[in-house]
Amino acid sequence: MTATTETVPPTGEVDADKLMAFVLRAVGEVGAALSGALVVMGERLGYYRALHQYGPSTPEELAERTGTGDHYAREWLNAQAAGAFVEYNPDTRRYQLPLEHAVALTDDTSPAFVGGLFQLAHGTVCDAATVFEAAASGDGFGWGEHNSDVHIGCERFFQPTYAAHLVTDWLPALDGVVEKLTAGATVADVGCGHGASTLLMAEAFPHSIFRGTDAHRGSVDTARLRAAQSVATSRTTFETAGADAFTGGPYDIVTMFDCLHDMGDPVGAAKHIRDVIAVDGTWMIVEPAAGDVVENNLNPVGRTFYGFSTLLCTPSSLSQPVGLALGAQAGPARIRDVVEQAGFTRFRLAAQTPFNNVFEVRP
Repeated sequence: MTATTETVPPTGEVDADKLMAFVLRAVGEVGAALSGALVVMGERLGYYRALHQYGPSTPEELAERTGTGDHYAREWLNAQAAGAFVEYNPDTRRYQLPLEHAVALTDDTSPAFVGGLFQLAHGTVCDAATVFEAAASGDGFGWGEHNSDVHIGCERFFQPTYAAHLVTDWLPALDGVVEKLTAGATVADVGCGHGASTLLMAEAFPHSIFRGTDAHRGSVDTARLRAAQSVATSRTTFETAGADAFTGGPYDIVTMFDCLHDMGDPVGAAKHIRDVIAVDGTWMIVEPAAGDVVENNLNPVGRTFYGFSTLLCTPSSLSQPVGLALGAQAGPARIRDVVEQAGFTRFRLAAQTPFNNVFEVRP
């Protein structure tokens, strides 16, 4: 694509202090970009776990405990200390991982765990060159075309939050849903990925039947393997199907977790759900936390989600028919518009976390 509007470069005297402040900030941004890969490195080589287990360590001790090269351990520790991930004691020449950081970097059951987020970001950046080409032509790049760090990191990022909030907070915030699930309901979990959300619900409500659906066959294969190891295996099935074509119904409850904005035709998906949901059914939509206007999202969480939206979510939508490209920061008003176009009449924000909006939608 070529620009058709001539632009006039800015004029006036450059503020040297402002320029240098920006350059220094840009250097920090490069350090942050490199640090993303270093966090993944620390996870995979066991550096964080060893620091947490053994306490303050020298590079040589860390290398020996993890069976890695001491030169790499030394440079990695120094980068981590410069980024305040670990603390360095110049008197003892040892590096320590603070307990609070250890929770975020080693405990994958904690809702504060960030290892999956870094893996997701690392995988996303690894595929960035292909997305650059797609952006130049306006084409898309499908979710299933990404490397495995994207798929695995996505689940590792979201699953601890789902485990912490889904059964105890989000479902109880919906009118009458827990009662239905307890008595026995039919549930469709659309865009289920590896099945983490589906199995969390199925294991919590033993009288209900669950169908997970996803357009990505590889994710569905993984979900089936997970289900085979679950106590809910006899009540859980998984289907490879788009959100506008999955089978079954009528469903008492339909759920979507962090995927509506990735769809090429979210309105078409909403219309299909309107067709297969029970007359008194409930559709729960979990989306990234966002406000309705750009200025509401100019914060660290919004920055991260806009980044993922540019390199991951928008290309995914554009790779599909319609390619509406809602974006990861669509906001409540745009989600409401999607469901109302499909014929739903009731929409409300039922719950929130720092990373998610939870919407209740009814016919």
